[in-house]
Amino acid sequence: MNVRLVEVMVMGRWAVLGLLGLAQFMLIVDITVVQVALPTIGTELKLGREALTWVVTTYTLVFGGLMVLGGRLADAFGARRTLLAGLGVFAAASLVCGVAGDGATLIAGRAFQGVGAALMSPSALAVITRTYHGELRNRALGVWGAIGGSGAAVGVLAGGLLTAGPGWSWVFYVNVPIALAVLAVLPRLVERDEAVLPRLVGRDEAGASGRRVDVPGAVTVTLATGLLIYGLVGAGDAGWGAFSTLAALGGAVLGYGLFVLVERSVRTPLMRAETMARRAVVSGTFVMLAATGLLLGLFFVSSLYLQHVLGYDALATGLIFLPVAVAITLGAHLGGRLVGKVGGRPVALVSFALTAAGAALMMRISPDASVWTTLVPGFVLAAFGIGPAFVTATTTTMANVPAGEAGVASGVINTFHELGGSIGVAVVSTMAAASLAPGAVGIEGFTGALLLCVIVAAVAAVVSSVLVPAGKPSGVTVGHGHGH
Repeated sequence: MNVRLVEVMVMGRWAVLGLLGLAQFMLIVDITVVQVALPTIGTELKLGREALTWVVTTYTLVFGGLMVLGGRLADAFGARRTLLAGLGVFAAASLVCGVAGDGATLIAGRAFQGVGAALMSPSALAVITRTYHGELRNRALGVWGAIGGSGAAVGVLAGGLLTAGPGWSWVFYVNVPIALAVLAVLPRLVERDEAVLPRLVGRDEAGASGRRVDVPGAVTVTLATGLLIYGLVGAGDAGWGAFSTLAALGGAVLGYGLFVLVERSVRTPLMRAETMARRAVVSGTFVMLAATGLLLGLFFVSSLYLQHVLGYDALATGLIFLPVAVAITLGAHLGGRLVGKVGGRPVALVSFALTAAGAALMMRISPDASVWTTLVPGFVLAAFGIGPAFVTATTTTMANVPAGEAGVASGVINTFHELGGSIGVAVVSTMAAASLAPGAVGIEGFTGALLLCVIVAAVAAVVSSVLVPAGKPSGVTVGHGHGH
C-alpha cells in the first residue's frame, strides 16, 4: 500500500478521535459549567431553589436514564446514525437553553440536551471501538477516559468566564457551533453503517431481535427517578410529611416496581436481572452512585454558598473551583494505579474516608473566614478522594462480570453515574433550603448539607469495605473513569 495513503488513513483515524473527544468533552463540560452560572441564572430568570435544582438535575436525569437505550439504538440502527442524530438534538436543545426567557423553557431545553447526550455518548464510544484495534484502541480509550477530568476543570472555569463575560446564555450557546462543526466534518471521516443495513431490512428472527429496544423500560426508570428527585427537592419547602412529598416518593417506589416488571416481561430488557443481581454490579453501582452524588452535591452547595452568602461573582467562583477539578483528575489517576496493585476494596474505603474528612473540613465555613482556609482545602481533599472511587466502580465491575455481559454492565454503571448526580444535588438542595429561602440569614442550611455529605461518605466507606469484591481486578484495562 502507498505510504502516503497509510499516513492519510492514520491521520484520519486520529481526526475521528479528536472530533469524538470534542463531542464527549462538550457533554461532560455541560454538567459542571452550569453549576457556576446557577446564581446568575436564578437572578435573571427569577428562579428559586427548586427550579435551579431542576436546571442541574434534569440534564443528568435524562442523560443517565436514556443512556442504555441510546446504546441499544446505536446497536440497532448504527452508531454513526445515532451519533449524528444526537449531535443535532444537542445543538438544537443548547440553542433553546440559551434563548430561554423563563425557567420552564430552560428546564425543557436541558431535558432535550440530555436526550442528545444519551444518543451521542454510547454511540461515540461504539465508533471508537469499531475504528481502532489492538494497541491503538487502548490508546484511544485512554484519551477517552481522560476527557472526564479535564472536562470538569474546563467546565467550572468556562462557566465563570462566560457568565462574567457575555452572559450565562453563552454557557449554552457555545455548544451550538461546536456541535455543528462536528456534525459537518464527522460524516466524511466515519464510515457508514453498511454492516447494519442487512439486519435492518432482513426478516430473520435474529435481525428482528437485534432491532428491539426497550423504550418502556427506559421511560419508566427515568420517570421513576424524576418522581424521586421531585419528592426530595420539594421536601425542602413542603416538609417530609407533606402530601406532595409522600405522593412523589410513593410514586417513585411504584415506578421502580413497574420497571422491574417491565424488565422481566420484555424480550430485550434494558437492564438484565441476572446482570443487576451480580455482586460486582451491585457494588459498582453503589460506589458510582455515592461518588457522583457526593461530588455534584458538593459543587452545588459550594457554588450557592460562594455567590449567595459571600458575594463572589461567577468568574471568582470558577477560579476557586479549578483546584477542585484538578484534584478529581489527580485522584483518579492515582486510583487507576492503586486499584491494579492493592485491589478495589481498600481503594474505595480510603476514597470515601478522604471524602468524609474533606466534607468535615468544609463545615468550618463562615462568612467571616477565608474560603482558602475553610471551604477550598476541604473540597480539594474530598474531590481527591472521590476520583479513585470512580475508578473502583468501573474496574471492579468490568473485571468481575462475564464477557457477554460487559456491555450491559458498562451501560448500567454509566447510567448510575448520571443518576447519582441528579439525586445528590436534589438531596443537598433540600438540606440547604433553610439558607436559600428569601430573606434567610445564617448558614445552617449549608453546614447541614455538608454534614449529610460527611455521613453519606462515611457510610459509603463502611459499606464498600464489605461490598466491593476483594482482590485485584484482572482482565480489564484500569482507567480513571470520567468524574465530573
